[in-house]
Amino acid sequence: MKRINVRPGHRFPLGATCEADGVNFSMFSRHATQVELLLYESMDSLVPFEILKLDPENNREFFFWNIFVQGVEPGMAYTWRADGPDDTAISGFRFNRERELLDPCARIVFDRFWQREQAKVDVKAKPIRAVVPARLDEYDWEGVNMPEHLPNRSIIYEMHVRGFTRHPSSGVSQPGTFSGIIEKIPYLKDLGITHVELLPIMAFDEQDVPLGVRELGLKNYWGYSPHSYFALHPAYFVSPCSAHCLNEFRDMVKELHRAGIGIIMDVVFNHTAEGGEDGPVINFKGLSNREFYHLDPADRRKYRDFTGCGNTVNCNHPQVTFFIVECLEYWINNFQIDGFRFDLASVMARGEDGQPMHHAPVIWSLEFCHGISRAALIAEAWDAGGLYQVGGFPGYRWQEWNGRYRDVIRRFVRGDKGLVGEVATRLTGSSDLYQPSGRHPFNSINFITCHDGFTLNDLVSYSRKHNDANGEENRDGADENFSFNYGIEGETKDKKIQRLRLRQAKNFISLLFLSQGVPMLLSGDEALRTQKGNNNCWCQDNELSWLDWELMERNAEMLRFTREMIAFRKRHPCLMRRHFLTGKRDEGMEFADITWHGTRLEQPPWEDSEARFLAFTLAGKGEAEEDLHVMINMEESQELEMELPRLEAGQWYIAIDTFKPIPHDIVRPFMQKIYPESRYRVKPRSVVVLERRKGLS
Repeated sequence: MKRINVRPGHRFPLGATCEADGVNFSMFSRHATQVELLLYESMDSLVPFEILKLDPENNREFFFWNIFVQGVEPGMAYTWRADGPDDTAISGFRFNRERELLDPCARIVFDRFWQREQAKVDVKAKPIRAVVPARLDEYDWEGVNMPEHLPNRSIIYEMHVRGFTRHPSSGVSQPGTFSGIIEKIPYLKDLGITHVELLPIMAFDEQDVPLGVRELGLKNYWGYSPHSYFALHPAYFVSPCSAHCLNEFRDMVKELHRAGIGIIMDVVFNHTAEGGEDGPVINFKGLSNREFYHLDPADRRKYRDFTGCGNTVNCNHPQVTFFIVECLEYWINNFQIDGFRFDLASVMARGEDGQPMHHAPVIWSLEFCHGISRAALIAEAWDAGGLYQVGGFPGYRWQEWNGRYRDVIRRFVRGDKGLVGEVATRLTGSSDLYQPSGRHPFNSINFITCHDGFTLNDLVSYSRKHNDANGEENRDGADENFSFNYGIEGETKDKKIQRLRLRQAKNFISLLFLSQGVPMLLSGDEALRTQKGNNNCWCQDNELSWLDWELMERNAEMLRFTREMIAFRKRHPCLMRRHFLTGKRDEGMEFADITWHGTRLEQPPWEDSEARFLAFTLAGKGEAEEDLHVMINMEESQELEMELPRLEAGQWYIAIDTFKPIPHDIVRPFMQKIYPESRYRVKPRSVVVLERRKGLS
């Protein structure tokens, strides 16, 4: 039996913090009248060896409850119990003196005993436990610092920690873990991306699935069901039952940074795993239900749901705003995180009454917070309650997933007519969305695909979703994907269709990396990963979601093309401008920064409602960079003869032509050939790029 001594603790930091002579425990609950700390000798001990009752006079400061305990060591587990009012319908409180609660600021969690369905009905069900971590200030970063990447030069790679290396073909020694990613860093570096954006890695409830999904043995795979914002998901560790497990994550971050790759965390501050009225009580409900969630004012047993997940975090309550800021600073200060992508971020723009606020305190707190000033802030600028803020998300630093870019580029490449005007706007950074408010092209995160929806392969292989494997009778997932199968639904051995699909995939990648703004690539799209037409694999922790590394050989042509497109973009600062294009010519330059064309020079098809083609010339930035001439033809079968700008000096060289077979589809500078003609015959459904070079290639 452990021998312990106690004394009053201190408010900060929240959670359990090891110090020289013991551990400080601190958590918040404004309306609790009695609080107990339960200590377990190990993570899997069945009963606590000590129950400490906190004195409201000595162990409470404002609404922070704290106690300092000598004799507690890293690796020991603990829970809280809190008593208080329970007139839920009137006051919104859900206190229960018998229920053990997870620390909302737990640094490490142990969920092996957790049974979600039992916890919904049994107040004495075994909880998720917090674990006392080892000291966080003892890690050796070996002098490796966060890489410096200007936002306009960023290239983001969205990936799932488990799915990236879980497939048997990955060949890593620790598949599906943070450590597994370290072994794949050479691949990421060779690909050329600057950041990885990880789907949720904060601890989440894998059991949070509806009945039909659960009956199929499926689980919450993506991780958009968090319960512990200061903890990492235990399944991603090699040794989750260790007080030092956090070092596994820091090892991964350090090695990514050593390779010059930043890390962006996908964070879910819009809802939690506690769900709605019938959901389990894990932590926030039992300690600060009325403050932490949007409750129905007519019946506070019920939760307002702007997320589609049962509850909504009340982000602009002062206590919750403080919690979010503290949380993000924790990840930056202790783990060198480079940025955050906020899931359903429009929830954060809702006031305590649920209505949108332009001056939402939490959004502006993050905008101006000095401790977060270096981190990228990326908003998914909509929610499930109908709020859509792409182009209008509050703040200036905030970047946005540009859903309008995704939709119009998908439609244009598919062959829809009457889109060239908007396509031009999206390719040049969406000035209509961002310029009026003083923002920049890099405020737009451009993407064709993401985790939520079809993969790139499926976008050109399926005309409708095929989600039957999810157990919800194909009702889940988006119905409108702006996709096309080009003659046969799904996989085919028809060589003609295969070639067309490959070319369309190349066209998507070409336009993505030729666009002003920040490109985001979905993991596996570079090798044409398929989900068999499933556009909502949130519950598929299996080969349907995992990255098959054999694709790197089977689809080597696509991998090569993507890698070369990234390299092409990085060679051309004119594709990564900080400011919007003007159409004006700088002194001494032969071309304006951008000039629009159709099949004839300086005659763009703005008024042609049938047009599915467009061309433009981009001036290089300074004497060292080549000018670019881009020609896009998305006609189904019509070849177009397009005029080329005349040059005062130098020649046009063919850099990209997606209609041509490998290796002529994209050519490095030293292998490019001069194109001496005044017109170029652009094949149907293809993208062509010429580089203007003054000297010899």
